Amino acid sequence: MRNPTLPKLISQGFELDASDESFGLLRNSMDVIEDTGVLRERMAEDGYLYLPGYLDRELVLEARASVTERLAAEGLTDPGYSADEAVAHPDSGLKFKPDLAHDNEPLHHLLYGGRMMQFYERFLGGPVRHYDFTWMRAVAPGYGTQPHGDIVFMGRGTHDLYTAWTPLGDIDYQLGGLMILEGSNRLENVREEYLSRDVDEYCKNVEGEEEHAKTNPEMHGWRWDGSVSDDPVELREQLGGRWLTAEYRAGDLLTFSTYTIHASLDNRSQRIRLSSDSRYQLASEPADERWIGEAPVGHGPAGKRGRIC
Repeated sequence: MRNPTLPKLISQGFELDASDESFGLLRNSMDVIEDTGVLRERMAEDGYLYLPGYLDRELVLEARASVTERLAAEGLTDPGYSADEAVAHPDSGLKFKPDLAHDNEPLHHLLYGGRMMQFYERFLGGPVRHYDFTWMRAVAPGYGTQPHGDIVFMGRGTHDLYTAWTPLGDIDYQLGGLMILEGSNRLENVREEYLSRDVDEYCKNVEGEEEHAKTNPEMHGWRWDGSVSDDPVELREQLGGRWLTAEYRAGDLLTFSTYTIHASLDNRSQRIRLSSDSRYQLASEPADERWIGEAPVGHGPAGKRGRIC
């Protein structure tokens, strides 16, 4: 039975089972924010740490303003509303817009300085480096992100790598925030069958695969987009656990491991949902070459790698 206190929850067009057995809220770890040992234990157990209010809300809103002003200047928001409301232009069709992070000092200050870097240096126990590429999400009304794990996109360096999902503004269930699949970080069959893959590898012993990989970056090298499923309801039924989420506020931080399966609710509002993904690791460990440097190659042709299949 659906929890009557919740609205209808939709992901990839499917209504989630919102019963207590299938859906829940993220565990708040602000109660142990000063205890690094407990934070590490919770990360190992849950695959994530949810830290509501950890970041300076005013800095988050400054970063948001820098993004919404750019969207408005490009004609991607409805001119009948203020830029800060980020009401989507009917034809925007936005999902992923990394150029919003280019030369964006307020956003870089938020993500790569201050409390964010302090957290990861303490959590990881040493000097930290971040990836130079910033994944900026500007999700117009429609489907959100399909279920996936990050390691298939960035597993060529250390696997002791963490994502910071940072909501750039308040995100309720209608706007559609990130969801974590409970316990997915500890599923060995998922690690062996899905999380061991690399989206940018192609079969160099198969005719035509190298050309396909290097000319179709959106489908990567294996002719797939890196998702584990396009049906979050069916996936939860197969893997177990619950989908966990929250109604987020500017200043919240959700960080998780590269093995944690996550997705998002669909955006069922009129506004653009703004958030960023940034990645952090110990500076002493190897980094995935696709995401570092002045102009990271990402999933472009230079990021493809052949293997014998």
